[in-house]
Order: sequence, then C-alpha cells, then structure tokens
Amino acid sequence: MPTYSGVYLFLDEKSNVIYVGKAKNLKKRVASYFTAKNLGEKTRTLVLQISKIKFIEVSSEVEAFLLEEKLIKKYRPKYNIKLLDGKQYPSIKITIKDTYPKVLFIRKQDTADGSLYFGPYTNTLSLRTVLKILRRIFPYQNIVNHSNKLCLYYHLGLCPCPSVTHDPNYKKTIAHIVDFLNGNTKKVIKDLEKERNVFSKNENFEEAQKLQQKIDSINLITSHVYQPFEYEFNPNLRSDVVENELNELKKILNENGVLASDLNRIECYDISNTSGLNATGSMVVFTNGEKDSASYRRFKIKKFYNNKPDDFAMMQEVLERRLSHAKWPTPSLIVVDGGKGQVSAVKETLEQMQLNIPLVGLAKREETIITSALKEIKLPKTSKSLHLVMRLRDEAHRFAITYHRKLRAKLTFS
Repeated sequence: MPTYSGVYLFLDEKSNVIYVGKAKNLKKRVASYFTAKNLGEKTRTLVLQISKIKFIEVSSEVEAFLLEEKLIKKYRPKYNIKLLDGKQYPSIKITIKDTYPKVLFIRKQDTADGSLYFGPYTNTLSLRTVLKILRRIFPYQNIVNHSNKLCLYYHLGLCPCPSVTHDPNYKKTIAHIVDFLNGNTKKVIKDLEKERNVFSKNENFEEAQKLQQKIDSINLITSHVYQPFEYEFNPNLRSDVVENELNELKKILNENGVLASDLNRIECYDISNTSGLNATGSMVVFTNGEKDSASYRRFKIKKFYNNKPDDFAMMQEVLERRLSHAKWPTPSLIVVDGGKGQVSAVKETLEQMQLNIPLVGLAKREETIITSALKEIKLPKTSKSLHLVMRLRDEAHRFAITYHRKLRAKLTFS
C-alpha cells in the first residue's frame, strides 16, 4: 500500500463497502487499524468484518477530503453511518436563502430550513483547513448575527461584512464557494476569468488584478485537483498525473537548452539561516516524480561566513559536499531554491568538479525557472511541470527550515 494521500475502503466478505476513510499516509493509517492496541469497541467490531481493502490515491489532502465525503454519500457504509450521530461530526451550512448568506460550521443539520449542507465530515481538522483556504480566496461572513459595524475579519480581508457594506458581488462569492465544495473548480476559474475580462475591457485594472489573484490562488492550492469520482473511475490517475508532469518538464527543459535525458532522480536544495547563524542546507529527492524521503539529507554549514547570510557560498558548500559522495546516485536534475545568483553559484561548483549535471533554479518572486545559461522560463500557473518544480522547492524549504529550527532551539536551551 502506498504512503501517499488518498481514500481507503473496507469491504466485508460480500464485497459491501462497510467503511470509508481518508489519510495523508494511506499505508500508515490503514496499518493502524491492525496494530493499535487501544481500539474502541466499534472499531474492533469493524476490523473483524474487514475482508478486503481498496484504496484510491489522490494528489492532495484537499482532494482526499472531498473524495471521502462523496464516497460516503454514494455507498452509505454502515460504520460511517453509525459514527455519524449528528453531534460528533460537523458539516458546512450555507444559508443560501438569506440576503447575505453565511457559511457556517455546524454540528447538526436541519434540511427543512432551505439551507445548503455539505457533509457531515469525519475529520474536523481537515474541514477547518478547507474553510480557512476558502476564506482567504473568497471572504465570507461566518456568524448568524453580524454586528452593524465592520468586524476585525473585515480589516484582515476575511469578511466583506456584506450586511454592513451591502457588497453587490457577495452572492457571486457564495456561488463560487458552492462550486468549489462540489468539486467544480474549473467552473469557478472560468467564471472568474469572465469577470476579469469584463473589468479589463472597461479598463478597471485594479479589480481585474484582484480577480487574477483569486485565479492564481485557486490554481496553486488546487493544482492537480480532479473531480472526486475521476479517481474512482481511474485508480491509476495519480500515477498518470505524475508521469505527465515529468514528461512535460523534460520536454520544456530540453526545448530551453537543459539537456535532461531522464528525470528518474531529481534533487532539490535549499538553505535556511538566521542572519547567517545556525545555517543549514537540505537535499530532498524525488524518484520518478515521487518523494523519496529515505534519500533526504541535511547539511549543517561548516564554513565560517562572518555570520553573514551568504546563501550563494552556503549553497556551494552543500553541493560540493553532496557531490563528493561518490556512492550516492548521480542526480538526473539539480533544482535549487533561488534565482540567477544561486544557479550561478552551483554552476561554478559543477564546473570546478568537472560534472555535467542538468541544473535549474526556481526564483520565488515570479515562480520563474532559471536555467544554467541564466535563461528565464516563464510558465503559466496551471503548468504541470511548474507544479512539480514548486513541490520540490517547497519540500526542500520545509526540510531545511525544520532542521534549522532544531539547531536554533538546541542553542537557545543549551
């Protein structure tokens, strides 16, 4: 069983689905049912009835969250239904008939009130996370009796206070949220693009830019989001997506002078420090487009740089030390977190070591790929290859900063 995000289904001896669950790590979560010592009575009964296990891999936790709810509604598994007692698990309520609809986190549904309901959801934390993501893109009102004054969340850009500001576009916002929760992200983007084009045509470029930011945000957080049942119809969808990402990246690199014969092993590097102190470097590895955490490596910067944040020199040190390990597999592609400065520094190291390894960087500001010839490759935010490189960069940054914080904490409490 894979270690990726996904949804798992427990079936009984008659092949009936008796339970549906989601997991960030499928292998770890499913194994816990059979290894945990303190299972509840209902869970123990469930485990005794499991005859077969199916799973569907997805590309993100948001997709797993949406797919789990769809499958529970489709199969009505008896153990999900038993657990959904209306008190423990929450739902999303949208008071669609109100002049200014509210998006509410509720525990009990009342379908007679004419509101829209999504859920119930078995994972409260995931639900809160999705609601936070939605609110950053589509600010909404989330309390029944809103004050007649502008609230704190208005100043944070999270609540339009429609009942105070009488925002004429608020119902459009609610419609976008409904489409998003139904998995219709393409429709949301298409509608936003139409609105943006109208503003641009009327030379209202400020409003057009705001809508473009929403489009970019949705593309970023829902990269590789598919309709939930696409995964059910095509269980290999996730691996197909990864293969397409690799093929597209390889094609784009070769077209721009980065001659990569294959992308079997991509290594990405990042530096983390606080004003030059406790500096660390990270190396993360993607094998065939998937995270290979067993191959990750951390580097504590050894050389002294006068307590100055010399990222270029630190990056050179990390690459020199890594490439000195002759027994480690040679990377098919090196990716560095940074722009022309970082790329030039690593290129110099490769030349000094007489190594010919394809090299690119990812400049943070515009998410632009920089080649070793310092050529800029600007890809659309929807580009599969850009999403792959961004995932690499984000993982390298996470790994580097985690080690840096550990060293900093050790110094603080020593």
